[in-house]
Parts: sequence; structure tokens; C-alpha cells
Amino acid sequence: MGPNLMTSAADAVDTASSIMTALGAAVTWVAANVWWLVLTFCVVLVGWEALQQRLAAKALAERTHVELVPTAQFSPGEEDIWRQGMQLIRAAGSGPWWTPRRARTLRLRLRADGSRPLTYRIEAPAGARALLSRSPFGPRVTITPAVPVADKGRAHVVRAVLTLRGKPGSGLREVPLEPDPLQPLVDAVAGLRAELGDLAEVCVDLSPAPRWHLALRRQQLLRQARARARREAAREARALDSESAGSLAGLLDPAQWTGRGRGPVLMPPRPQHVDPERAVGNLAEGAGLMRVQVLVRCASDTEGRAEQLLALVNASMDVYAGASRLSAQGWTVGPVRIGPDAWPWRGRFDEQWARGLMRPARSGWARIEELAGLLKPPTVAARIPVSEAQMPTYGPGEDLLPQGWYQGGDGRERLLATREDDTLFEVQSGKAGWGKTMRAQVHAVASAHNGRGLAFVDPHGDSFTEVARYLAHDDVMRRIALFDLTVSGEDELLACWNLLDMAGRQHPYEVAAAVLDAFATALGWDDVAAPRALTILTKAVEALVAVNTAAVAAGKPESQATIFQVRPLLTVPSFRHLVLKALDEEARRWWTVSFPDLPKDGLLTVLNPLERLGANPVTRAFLGCPVSGYDIRQAMDESHVVWICPPGTGPTDRMLITLIVRDFLRAGLSRRDLPESKRAPFRFYLDELISLDTAASTLIAEITEQLRKFGCRLHGMTQLLHRLNPATRAALLQNASCLSTTAGSAEAITQITSQWPGTQVTAEDVAALDRWQHYASFTVAGTQVGPLRVRGPELKEVFATLARPARTDALQQAALRNAGARPLSELTALALAQEKTVSSFLTGLTPPTTDDTEEQFA
Repeated sequence: MGPNLMTSAADAVDTASSIMTALGAAVTWVAANVWWLVLTFCVVLVGWEALQQRLAAKALAERTHVELVPTAQFSPGEEDIWRQGMQLIRAAGSGPWWTPRRARTLRLRLRADGSRPLTYRIEAPAGARALLSRSPFGPRVTITPAVPVADKGRAHVVRAVLTLRGKPGSGLREVPLEPDPLQPLVDAVAGLRAELGDLAEVCVDLSPAPRWHLALRRQQLLRQARARARREAAREARALDSESAGSLAGLLDPAQWTGRGRGPVLMPPRPQHVDPERAVGNLAEGAGLMRVQVLVRCASDTEGRAEQLLALVNASMDVYAGASRLSAQGWTVGPVRIGPDAWPWRGRFDEQWARGLMRPARSGWARIEELAGLLKPPTVAARIPVSEAQMPTYGPGEDLLPQGWYQGGDGRERLLATREDDTLFEVQSGKAGWGKTMRAQVHAVASAHNGRGLAFVDPHGDSFTEVARYLAHDDVMRRIALFDLTVSGEDELLACWNLLDMAGRQHPYEVAAAVLDAFATALGWDDVAAPRALTILTKAVEALVAVNTAAVAAGKPESQATIFQVRPLLTVPSFRHLVLKALDEEARRWWTVSFPDLPKDGLLTVLNPLERLGANPVTRAFLGCPVSGYDIRQAMDESHVVWICPPGTGPTDRMLITLIVRDFLRAGLSRRDLPESKRAPFRFYLDELISLDTAASTLIAEITEQLRKFGCRLHGMTQLLHRLNPATRAALLQNASCLSTTAGSAEAITQITSQWPGTQVTAEDVAALDRWQHYASFTVAGTQVGPLRVRGPELKEVFATLARPARTDALQQAALRNAGARPLSELTALALAQEKTVSSFLTGLTPPTTDDTEEQFA
């Protein structure tokens, strides 16, 4: 060995000796100062934790809150939810560089308190505001800024932390989107009652998966998988050795007895190959992976309800149970529950809840696909119960209209109602005798007791008898009027209506135009089909209106002409000569120059419908008296309750109904002379809409389209919606704030269900309804609610406390008295003598000059 080599070896030994000496000295120093080192480490650790907490509190103090409100047609696809999930992960990681990992969180808050259905909010770092202002779900989800939730204290509060438990690396079940994965949770909170202080909240906290943490977790899962493989191989080897030693062949081999035999040579089993992707399971791919913690809090002012709610919410999470499941942390020892509700874990839970801190369990890893049901609001596939805030429960005197009995998720049935001012136009369709008219009667009684005005047109004539006992109250009796055209006896009472009555100080041209439009509509006249008849009737009505204007001006309203004076005006020269005295010079010129040249048979077109009206004594008495008891404009302005029972549905009866419906339109339009604030709301209830619409043509459509701004509402009932005039049907469906249908034919049902696109209600569902059952949708505060399955309300069920059967006779007498009703025989005699009365008045009338005429018509 050379000198250099020996020198190098000596140097190496010296170096090693120096290192060992230094290490020994270091160990000695550490051993001598171990307490100081531990104390320093603890101080640094505490300081670091305090700094982390301070930074986390600062970051979490500045959060942005938004609420996601889906439309009734919201139905996202898997790709939409994936994009939403990736956006949420990015939003959770936003914030200043110094933000600790525990504060890089995003919270999905699902909340129900009985006043609203399940609400869906997102709470994220303030830096994510721009990111959360738009959503991959598109226009079918409205994103609105929100403020932090501020709850009142409840007497009883319970808490739970749900963690993912199962085989390491395994995931939750991927729940299909239809039915909605949130449906179990929606059902769990459906029975919450705001008046009891009920509250249920589920907070799903998400955090991005750190790469280094993910890598460590994967290595840990690989080591565990390989260790399991080695243990399994060792277990198999022991089993083989045991089987070989104890086998029958071994016991019979002499070599084994003497110990000289070596026996069979067995190769120990090798550990199975571990597939890395299979071992790490749902952690194999980093994209779409997040840390998750689920916090649940339920509260109530009623003892025991919070615990019931928590149990229901926990059970609702079973829908995600697969290889892993969401289960509550803690242990139960007899009646004692050790967990987030107990000390010392309660403080930790409350801190996480209040500040949004992220402390997930080791197994708290999940992918977007597994949590798809929680990454979106409820969809069209969810059955959302109607809360008290959406539709209140009906109570008499609360300015509400009862709509139907609705059974909530807890099995409790309540009478849904809409507010008077929200309920504009309504369409009911369905089988005869299945509750349409009864539902309208309940509406009318409620509206009458709310102090509102209404007119109920019932061609059957029996609805007034059914509602009388519930309207027999002093307030209603002062406002009610009955116009029953189904009377037949000479002593029965009947009110009257002069179509040409000028006692209400109406403009002459408005009265004339209303009568002309009504007759033209009923008879199908226009400038092409019947120009001559229109001209003759126009001039005749204008002349009689001028007569009535003069009579009212002279203080003799009982001398006014009626529509039946058109016949003597056209056929009796002496009567016509007297009428001309009430006309100005221009109006007289037509009668003296043009009228004599008209062929006599041209008058029959005008006279025939009037003769048909006059042939019925009831109609003759109703329309043939000079001073009206019927004034629908006055009823509107003074909130009267008007019941109109037409005589039937024949051609002549339909003509009368046309006159009535047309007068509704005229009276409504005439309210333009009132400020909008003075137009008291008034409702029209039109039963048997088919018969009314056949007569009135487009009048119902015009009422629906034009009278809303004048305070008028319309409720229409029909068995077959598709038999209505297309213009009427289109107008009703376009403007209806309530659509309702009972069971019926497929063709009729489809007219309604086609207005509910994207819902789960089909024509087959409606066709299977039992009697008194309806599907209905409502517009509440500008938002559509439903369609809902409701049981139709009945008078005796809703207004049992208002029934006054002993006062029904008094109510009917008051209704007839308010309408100015008199015996039929008396009105008939008056109508037959009216031509002579008008002639007597005109005999003493001085023909007006042009100046007098202008002064009268001003």
C-alpha cells in the first residue's frame, strides 16, 4: 500500500471520527436542552396556528353570497353540472395568496324554514363574485345577490357532521338526475312549519384538492393496498401449509412416520399485483376532485321536532349510498349521543358553521359526478311542496280567495288561497258535476265577504239558492241584488233593465253604440252581411235615446222609451211623428228623406229579433220598463254583489245573454272617467261558458283583453274548452292567472296541460282524477305556482261558521228589494202601456232648437 493511499485512509478515518464526535456533541446538547427545544417548537407551532387562524378569519370575513332560483323548466344535463362543479372548485380557491388552505372554501347552503321551499345559496370568497355572477345553467337559473343569513334563536338545536365512510378510495353512488337527487331532501323538509320555528339547513363545504396532499393520499392508499396483498398472500401460504400437513396422503406416507421423507415441495403464493388506479379509486384523476365536508343543523321552538328533522335529513342522504356513504360522525351509548352536539365538539362545529372553516375528515374526498345532485338547485324533476309563503292558507276576512285543499309533504291538508289583487282571470275546464261551479261559488262567497263587488251569471238559476245561507249577513245584504229571469208566476218578483235608460247621465252615443254592438254581435250583423239592418237599427236607437234624454231632462224618467218602442217607431207613423219632435234638425232629415224610400220588407230584419224578445213575458217585462233597477256600472263602483240568472240557452235567450255580457264590456270601459285608484275591483263569474260564448262571440275575449286596467276580473267555467270561440279561448289562456281542470276527455284536457310545458303533469294524470279533484296552476306575485293537485273546496266545508240558514229568506227579499223588483204582472202591464206613456210625453214636448239640443247632450 502506497504512502498516498495510507494518508487518504487516515484522513477518512479522522473525518468520520470528527463527524461522530460532532454528532455525539449535538446529541448531548439536545439532550441537555430538550425542554427548551420542545418549548420553542410549541411556541412556533402555536404562533403559526394563531397566524393561520387570523388569516383565515380575515379571509372568511369577506364573503360573497348569491342565491340560485331555478325556473319551473330547469333541467340541467351532466355536462352543465360538470361545468358548474369546476366553476365552484375554482371559486373556492380564489382569494389572496396568503389565504390559508382551510379558508379556501365554498359553501352550498340548502335551507328550509317553512316559509319558503328549499332555497339554494352559494357562499364563496369575495374574489369569486364575478365568477359566480354567471352560471353554466343559463337563463333557466336566476342568480341574485344575497345577504348573510341572520336567524333568530330557537329553543332546540341539533347538529350533525356527515362524513364519507366506506372502503378507502371508493366513491358515492352516482345518482341519476331524474328523479331529482334532491327529492329525498325536499321530502324531508316538506313538513316544516314556520309557526313552530322549524328550521333545517344542510351546508356542503367544498375545497380544491391540494396536489401534494393528493399525492400523499395516493401513496398512502397504494401502501395500504400492497400491505393487504402481502397479508392476503401470507394468509394463503399458511392455509396451504396447514392443508398439506393435515392431509390424508401425508398421514399414510411411511416416510413421514420415520421423518426421512421430505414431502411435496410447495411454492408460497406471491402477492397479487396491485393496480395503482384501482387502488386509489376515485382519487386517480385530479380533475373534478374536491375535499368535502357536510354540516347539518336543525332547530325548532317545539321540543322533539329538531331531532325528528335531523333524522329525516340524515335519511335523505342515503340516496348517495354506494361503496361509500354519507353517515353522521359520533357514537351512541344508550340514550347518550357523543358527537357535534356534545362538549367539546360543539364549539368546533359552531366555529365551522359560522365561519365556513374547512376541516374535512381523511376520507372526505369526492368527485363532481358523485355530488352532482348537490351542485345544482332543484330541477323540473323535483316535486317541490307549496309553502305558506308561496300560497297562504285561507282564512275568512283576510282578502284571500280559496283555491283548493292541498296535501303537503307531511300529510297535513290546508286550504290554499291566492290574494284578491293577484287573481285576475281564471279558466276552469272539466266534466259536468265535478266541482267547477262549486269552486266558483266558493270564490264568489269569499270575495263578497272580503267587501268586493261581483256579478255571477248562472244559466241554471240554482246557484243563488246554494250560496244564500252563506251570504245572509248584514254587510252583504246591503249590497246584494238578484235578477232572476227564471220566474214564471204572476206574483213572483222581477227586476227590470231598460237598455236605453238615460237616468244614469250617460253619454247618448255610448248608450246607442252599446245597444247596437250587442244586437249586431248576437245576430251576426256587419256592414257586409246586413248593412241596411244596421242603418235602420242605428237610427231607431239614436232617436229613442234622444227621447229618453229629453224625458230625463224634463224630470220624467218614467216616460222613457225602451227597446220595444223600436217597432212602433218603424211601423206606426203617428208615433214616429211624435218621436221626431225630440230630434234635432239633422236627425229628423234622415227620417223624412231617407226612411220613406226604404222597402217595407227591409224592416223585418230588425223587427223579427225584437218580436222574439217580446214574445217571452218575462223578457218583455225585464226589458220593457222605463226605469232600470239593473245598473252594472253602479254595481262596479259601489262593490255590489249581483246575481244574474238568465232564462235559458235557446236562440232568444242567447240574445239576451249577449246584451248582458256586452253591457259588462261597456260598463267596464266607461270607468275610464275614474282615476285608477278609484276603480274598485269587480269580478265576473260566467258559468256554462260555451253557451255564453256562442252568443257573445268575441265579447268575452274583449273583456279579458281590455278590462284588466279598469279593475275588472273574469272567471270562466266550461266543460269543453276546445269548443269555445278560438278568439275567446286564446284570450283566456293568454291572460289566465289561474288554470284548472278536472278529469275529462283527452282532447279537452290537452287544452289545459299544453299550457304547462316541462312539468310532470300529463293528460293521463288528469284523466285519472277522482271527482272533486283538480290540477291547477296559479300566478302569485308574478310567479307561477303549480300545477298542483288539489281537492275542490265546498261551501259547507269552507264557510260552515258563516252559514245563516234562518236568514236566507231575508237575504232573498233584500236582494230583490235592492234590485227594485216588482211583481211580474205589474211589470208586464207597465211594459205593455209604455208606448202610450211615451206618446203622452212626446205630445207635450216642444221640438228643440239646435242650441237646446247641444245643451242637452253636453
